[in-house]
Amino acid sequence: MALRTLISDPMLRMLAAAVALAALVPAAGHAREFVQWSANGGIFLLFLLNGMRITRSEVLAGAANFRFLGPLVLWSFGAMALLGLGFSIAAPSSVPPLVAIGFLYLGVLPTTVQSSTSYSSLAEGNVALSVIAAAILSILGVFISVPLFVALGGTGEGAIGSDAIIKIMLILIVPFAIGQIVQNRTDAFIATHKAKIIWLDRGVIALAVYVAFSGAVVQGIWTRIDPQGWLWTIGMVLALILVAHLGAWLAARSLGLQVKDSISFLFAGGQKSAAIGAPLATILFKPSTAGFIVLPLLLYHLFQLVLAAPLASRLKSLPRPDSGDYI
Repeated sequence: MALRTLISDPMLRMLAAAVALAALVPAAGHAREFVQWSANGGIFLLFLLNGMRITRSEVLAGAANFRFLGPLVLWSFGAMALLGLGFSIAAPSSVPPLVAIGFLYLGVLPTTVQSSTSYSSLAEGNVALSVIAAAILSILGVFISVPLFVALGGTGEGAIGSDAIIKIMLILIVPFAIGQIVQNRTDAFIATHKAKIIWLDRGVIALAVYVAFSGAVVQGIWTRIDPQGWLWTIGMVLALILVAHLGAWLAARSLGLQVKDSISFLFAGGQKSAAIGAPLATILFKPSTAGFIVLPLLLYHLFQLVLAAPLASRLKSLPRPDSGDYI
């Protein structure tokens, strides 16, 4: 089932195609400048549409449910950030420093929106709560992830300059704010073109991955990471994803949440967003570093899909002693 899900997942196929294209024909020189500008324009449009799609009523409803949202925010941006920091510090010398920094970067990112909600639905979790939680975490991530990354030591080779902060404001926050302002006038347009917008999302994310990974290929990622380094990186990503999902589940159950709500907490708290992480990396980091830093994120995205399908099936079979939902 997991393999079938992977093969049929269009986002994963597009990410694989972007990585393969970057490996074979990396963007360099003037071509890279053109692709980077195209990616920036796509990211601006992506966050403008996100601002239009995430309704203010959903944000307010989720914010009012502090019993669920408060611990989830602490888990996603607190515990996960510290886990990422711990993994980055514990990385052995065979893992390049930029890849080690990538674990910290991975830890401070918000959850996915489409994936965490779809697998919550498959597991018969509280889908409405999942949608609200994913939307709010994504909004918070735009504002929190970068300051948190810097505060936890995301400096040195992965340093963020003032020009990157300005780019975040202009390319992420400003269009999102515009989308929130005009969403009452654009809701019909969004509803009519929903399918096309989803494909636009995927295309922009894939383009951002291509830009980031092109820089890594130009800098010799295949030779700078030896086989032992690849094994350690993959093993660390697998360990992190297992700890993240198990920890999120135990946290939800310790809070006394219902089974359906615990499932929503698990997927929102255990998954990480390539949709925000990949575009953000192309803005934050230099072309020579971005591809190395997003490597743990790309691997995490792959493995969370491998884990999510069978996990959702297992969770679906859990007994539900309390059937009520809350939002």
